[in-house]
Amino acid sequence: MTVPNGHYNAQFVFDTQAKPQPAKPTFFAMLNGKLTKHSALTGIAMGAAMGGLIGAGVGITTAEITNGAGTVIINNTQHVNWVTAAAQKASPSVVTISVSGGGSAGSGSGVVLSKDGYILTNTHVVTLEGATGSATIEVRTADDHVYSASVVGTDPTNDLAVIKVNPLGSLVPAVFANSDQINVGDSVVAIGSPLGLDATVTSGIVSALNRTIQVANSAAPENGSTGSGGLQFLGTGSSANSINLSVIQTDAAINPGNSGGALVNDQGQVLGINVAIASAGSSSISSQSGSIGVGFAIPANNAHRIALEIMKTGKATHAMLGAYIGDALSSGSDAAVTIGAKVVKLTPGGPAAKAGLKVGDVVTRFNNLIVNSATDLTADVRIQAPNTQVELTVLRGGQSLKIHVTLGNAINLK
Repeated sequence: MTVPNGHYNAQFVFDTQAKPQPAKPTFFAMLNGKLTKHSALTGIAMGAAMGGLIGAGVGITTAEITNGAGTVIINNTQHVNWVTAAAQKASPSVVTISVSGGGSAGSGSGVVLSKDGYILTNTHVVTLEGATGSATIEVRTADDHVYSASVVGTDPTNDLAVIKVNPLGSLVPAVFANSDQINVGDSVVAIGSPLGLDATVTSGIVSALNRTIQVANSAAPENGSTGSGGLQFLGTGSSANSINLSVIQTDAAINPGNSGGALVNDQGQVLGINVAIASAGSSSISSQSGSIGVGFAIPANNAHRIALEIMKTGKATHAMLGAYIGDALSSGSDAAVTIGAKVVKLTPGGPAAKAGLKVGDVVTRFNNLIVNSATDLTADVRIQAPNTQVELTVLRGGQSLKIHVTLGNAINLK
């Protein structure tokens, strides 16, 4: 993706602080309450190591950022706006997650699923972006309790994970909205712990819907990931160790550490789980690693379905089409075809073949969603549950056809 002047390439980076680094005991000591209220940074050097306070210019001392207590502060009730109201509603359901393992440490955010301690976050948070499958995880809740957490299950295909704590009392579950009813331009609030600063609230709008991005697969090494570690920068090109995500785009400021946190509507209901940010410039973390107003969240409907499956069974299911696909233009399609995913090969007896798809067909829509490329179609399929019936709009021999496919289960895909 390039901006109009062509000088910058947009790249996608996880909005997490889970960048492998030498473990710093003071970081976890702060989360355990030795520094009260907000998690604190000791200065600009530590800020850079934890995701970067780019362009801050001066050091930040612990005394300057120790108030907050994980709640929304209201000093003047006569001037409360919708952002304040939405944040006050949702903030008790957002937690800070600290992760360490293998000499590395980092942090992210999470959204409470149940009173008894189930929490939704990203796979790349709990695996330190694929570096480890046996990390030590601590959760700091909005009421300043710190708990040890265990991983219930991860879904690297959609970069989601569920962890569990045993709270002293009841946690406050988030309310999930119907993300299929979002409009571009809707007002939204992002809540999480960017740079370890818990209970941070930023506002903006929904900038785009059904955006497909490609990021590194953060499956733990035990699950087949190469575990490259560090923040993962990938564009829209293909990669053997990458996943395609269909996401909500927002201009609400999202920074390293927001991963797994909530993107909420003006009612404080969760519309999405923050997952990544776009980074302009080179693939080095030292360049443009903060918010440039292009952030991404996994839609709530998809995230909630997967979360419930992991809570119940410890794993998530994924649909499959049963076809090998490529971009329409790069596959030598008719010059009149400007978008779409071309069917290159069919799996014998698979869902696509049973439904009547043929090699050479170009899929231009998935249900009511435009399919621009093979990555779009892959993301649209893999977020669905097995046995879901979908409608594909297909170009074949210059004619547009509607084909209904009952998707299969990806577990059977070899």
